[in-house]
Amino acid sequence: MNLNTIAQVKRPKSFEDIEWRDGHAFLAGGTWLFSEPQVTTDTLVDLEQLGWPALSVTPAGLEIAATCRIVDLHNFKAPAAWRAAPLFQQCIDSFLMSFKIWNAATVGGNVCMSLPAGAMISLTAALEGVCTLWPQNGKPREVTVVDFITGMHTNALQKGELLRSILLPTSALRKRAAMRQVSLTKFGRSAALIIATVGDDGQDFLLTVSAATPRPVHLRFARTPSATELHSAIDQRLPPDAWFNDVHGSAPYKRHITFYLAEQIRAELS
Repeated sequence: MNLNTIAQVKRPKSFEDIEWRDGHAFLAGGTWLFSEPQVTTDTLVDLEQLGWPALSVTPAGLEIAATCRIVDLHNFKAPAAWRAAPLFQQCIDSFLMSFKIWNAATVGGNVCMSLPAGAMISLTAALEGVCTLWPQNGKPREVTVVDFITGMHTNALQKGELLRSILLPTSALRKRAAMRQVSLTKFGRSAALIIATVGDDGQDFLLTVSAATPRPVHLRFARTPSATELHSAIDQRLPPDAWFNDVHGSAPYKRHITFYLAEQIRAELS
């Protein structure tokens, strides 16, 4: 839609060129910014000219720029040793989006929206992603994706702070992985998106619960748990009042389906 409150669009070529004030908004893909009126925004700060590489493979893992488009991640060919890489396409396929959104939306935008059903949140949290944040005045800081998301539509960003990138560590990418996702309708928003990763010989089993809860939740085990151990851990970490209730599924339904899907994943990875 037209944003009739916007008086200026700035296109800085470096982060140092940005002079932040109230009324500014960072623009990457813009799929949410242009989806509804932005009555408190008068200036868009377009990040395209910063020229960040969308995806960078390093010995540390995969660095995903905040401006990386969903389509770029979908088309990425991962090294063969990254056994968890199929999660990229699986999580992207769980998106509810049109062709235009597919080609414009960014990974960083989805994470910064901080909605429970954000598929890029599920992906990067499950693969133990670490966000690099650039404050307006200060040194860059790092926050895990699980800690970056603080609740429904809330996150750790401070005023004027920018999400620069998310690093998925090699150690997580090399693990085996399994995912389950469910919606109330065939093409509906996720009611639960559950992912688990595990190392060789069943070591370091990590279950990530998302979409069913206001923020992603990690449950880590030294080894692959038994069905009873997994059920008990979920029950202790997520009591009945910890689940997200909305039109895409009631809290009791999301709790029930999480137990069901988590056991499927545990059995698959055992």
